[in-house]
Amino acid sequence: MAVRIRLTRMGRKKQPFYRIIAANAEAKRDGSFLDILGTYDPMQDPAVVSIDNEKLTDWLSRGAIPTETVSNLIKKHGQAQAETA
Repeated sequence: MAVRIRLTRMGRKKQPFYRIIAANAEAKRDGSFLDILGTYDPMQDPAVVSIDNEKLTDWLSRGAIPTETVSNLIKKHGQAQAETA
């Protein structure tokens, strides 16, 4: 079973809100998932990303592969943490 770290859409019409999840690669976008790793809110200015780093590193060590969008969010989140520290 291949595991992907990807976004699942929440929120209302024209007001998207996303969860960052670990899911089976064959599952539907808004279908079943294994774990919630964080959230992404693109409607706020600037966009808000919150990720549980412990869960993320755990899933990455198990071989989960992030999508291109999620990997970009992880990079931006990591830079924001470095700037605040």
